[in-house]
Amino acid sequence: MKFLVMIYNDDSLLEALPEGEFDTMMHGCFVHADELRAEGHLLDSMQLEAPAQGKSLRMRDNQMSVMDGPFAEAKEYLGGFNLIEAADMDEAVRIAAEFPWARTGRIEVRPVRDIDAVRRRVGA
Repeated sequence: MKFLVMIYNDDSLLEALPEGEFDTMMHGCFVHADELRAEGHLLDSMQLEAPAQGKSLRMRDNQMSVMDGPFAEAKEYLGGFNLIEAADMDEAVRIAAEFPWARTGRIEVRPVRDIDAVRRRVGA
């Protein structure tokens, strides 16, 4: 099964880290990611730029509006993600717990829906 491991950051907690701690955590995260990739668990990973560099859009009554930054104001924001392969949710949570980012935000683990099954169901 595939799972998306989403890393949410809280800048106030990141900024409170002792000098050099972020780089130490990031280095450990890369080393761990390389191990997971070698074991066949990590399929892909990406970091995201700060929310202020993004755009949010919505369509209402056939009118599109585009706003700077994130749509919702939140203390925590999506900072990156990992696509992993795991036997089940328990293993996915175990893998996610090995990343250090729960200390400075939150880690969400969500099963990836089988899009091919959805395609077949809707005849696409």
